[in-house]
Amino acid sequence: MGEEARVSDMETSEENTTRRNHLVHDLMVDLYPLSSYYFGSRDAIRVKDEIISDRVVRLKSNYAVHGLRTCVEAVLLVELFKHPHVLLLQYRNSIFKLPGGRLRPGESDIEGLKRKLASKLSINENVVVPGLEVGECIGMWWRPNFETLMYPFLPPNVKHPKECTKLFLVRLSLNQQFVVPKNFKLLAVPLCQIHENEKTYGPIISEIPKLLSKFSFNMMEI
Repeated sequence: MGEEARVSDMETSEENTTRRNHLVHDLMVDLYPLSSYYFGSRDAIRVKDEIISDRVVRLKSNYAVHGLRTCVEAVLLVELFKHPHVLLLQYRNSIFKLPGGRLRPGESDIEGLKRKLASKLSINENVVVPGLEVGECIGMWWRPNFETLMYPFLPPNVKHPKECTKLFLVRLSLNQQFVVPKNFKLLAVPLCQIHENEKTYGPIISEIPKLLSKFSFNMMEI
């Protein structure tokens, strides 16, 4: 009986060690230098220019047909000056966005994100960007009503939210190629500049440094 207990304890210890090793690996993110990536451009894409009232009308119309609108966005990280930088799309020199977009009805989060990344970052919008590893969802924001504000939680009294935006950490491989529509720029912005800078980057992007605080970054030497 005692021998069986010791064997059981050893197996439990090994399982715990394996579990901890997996956890450490999952929380370690390899960051490659910005200079190891290629950046190009392609034909511009159409962008909906709407005032807030028009957007609300569109949201209501889509909700009536499809229900909850779900958007998926990618947090892509690179290294520059030994500091993590996040890749942001910039439109009209003032609007910053994470690469991503709205899911199609019945589409999974990961497949939808891969499709949207292809449309924003690939030379061919029908070809998935190679070398991207879609990781865990690191944050969710909710739009309780047809209003402009989104919250990082769903109020308990809201039974039928109108929109949900999910952020996924997407790990990059070495020598990645990004080809962006001409009416957008792809910028590497340091986390220290984004942190709590809601005025410039909005309520979601400005919270990314906090969402990444549980991760450790491995600055890869090339």
